[in-house]
Amino acid sequence: MNNITDRIIEMAWEDRTPFEAIEYQFGVKENEVRKIMRKNLKRSSFELWRKRVKGKKTKHKSTSVSTRFKSKNQRT
Repeated sequence: MNNITDRIIEMAWEDRTPFEAIEYQFGVKENEVRKIMRKNLKRSSFELWRKRVKGKKTKHKSTSVSTRFKSKNQRT
């Protein structure tokens, strides 16, 4: 894995980071994020992640309250 893939996985794993934020930063749509997660995680980890994010309001910007996103790794 490279740094970009690692960062996409990290952002996708976070509950509060919407898929739109990943697309904005990396140009990777939700479908592609799922493919990356499937390819790079163990099957059980992928299934756990999918179960957790499926239908989660905070993972989809249009249904979440917050319109801003910020990584923990970003400088303040």
